[in-house]
Amino acid sequence: MTTSHDCGSITDRRPTLSKQEAIDILLSRVQPIAGAETIPTETGLGRVLAAPVRSDIDVPGWDNSAMDGYAIRQADLDECGGRLRIAQRIPAGTTGTPLEPGTAARIFTGAPVPEDADTVVIQEICVREGETAVIPLDAKAGTNIRRAGEDIRAGAEVIPAGARLAPQHLGLAASIGVAQLRVHRRLRVAVLASGDELTMPGEPLGPGQIYNSNRYTLKGLLQGLGCEILDLGIVADTLEATIDALASAAREADLIVASGGVSVGEEDHLKPAVEQLGSLDLWNIAIRPGKPVAFGRVGETPFFGSPGNPVSLFVTFCLFARPLILRMQGITGDLTPRALRLRAGFDWLKPDKRTEFHRARIATGEDGELELAVYPSRSSAVLSSVAWADGLIEIAPGQVIQAGDRVDFIPFANLFQ
Repeated sequence: MTTSHDCGSITDRRPTLSKQEAIDILLSRVQPIAGAETIPTETGLGRVLAAPVRSDIDVPGWDNSAMDGYAIRQADLDECGGRLRIAQRIPAGTTGTPLEPGTAARIFTGAPVPEDADTVVIQEICVREGETAVIPLDAKAGTNIRRAGEDIRAGAEVIPAGARLAPQHLGLAASIGVAQLRVHRRLRVAVLASGDELTMPGEPLGPGQIYNSNRYTLKGLLQGLGCEILDLGIVADTLEATIDALASAAREADLIVASGGVSVGEEDHLKPAVEQLGSLDLWNIAIRPGKPVAFGRVGETPFFGSPGNPVSLFVTFCLFARPLILRMQGITGDLTPRALRLRAGFDWLKPDKRTEFHRARIATGEDGELELAVYPSRSSAVLSSVAWADGLIEIAPGQVIQAGDRVDFIPFANLFQ
């Protein structure tokens, strides 16, 4: 099955969608998957919360010292000339006794502030003389104390449902004593490759054959999004084999993803196979690279098809399959990847009529400021350009760029999560 075409005659006759129009249509046609599970908090990295996390406790649970120093009553300073007897020592993990008038408590970071103390004075500005602390008279009342509930109040929602859990979320859940989390089950995605021209790395190349690089790109992108992958391997280049593979995938997967093969050539069996089992839309999207994108259903299972050229596959996955997958995983809110405004270190004098997403690398200009360099080729077949780059610059239709202009840059790090 041919996988190298980025456009076919049938797609060229269809209405052209903007990037946002295509994303909006995709998101309107899918729902978060059903099914959730309870897992240990420590294993939650990258999972999506199915239920909000709420706190049963205040954090901190008591007024505590923000620094190593001396806990005092500020009013005692003038009365005692700044010289206070050290009456107790309070390390973290212990509790002191109520502070007696005219005394200080040697206290350490995180330790509960003793009753009747209203100030902690850092040790660096104090002098210890035996069992006496000499404290500056201008020490300000109320300083260096973390108040109970200052961070989190009991009953508060601390992590909303629909959040993808990052390391800081796990720490936050642990800080309120949450040992288990309710998360959506992992999205099962079937990956399909077909074509007699494809062979696997490690095998010898026959005449006219190429290595199946798209399989590795797709699986890497899906793993980065926390998906469970059903690898269908290379499907025989017949309509019957393609129908069988798609039907099997639809029974086991939540989403089917394929690259190439949705054209109308005699050897392109994916399009009629999807249509026989369900429905398929072919869209022209006003972007470069990656003009044609396919979306449909195999039975009730959503199907996403991208162009076969490796850069087009990469770009269309990041722009369209990524938000589709995030929504199906149960992630809520705006799914637009965050862009940076960086200085162009290049001239772009021949713009396209479409929005262009070109590969760019962050460099350091002669003045020490960060700027962007672009890959010299616009070809969607040059996979090495994606490995060279740090992200994509978004160039509006007809936009001319001169060195020094500010441009929108989407780091790959913002597309792989």
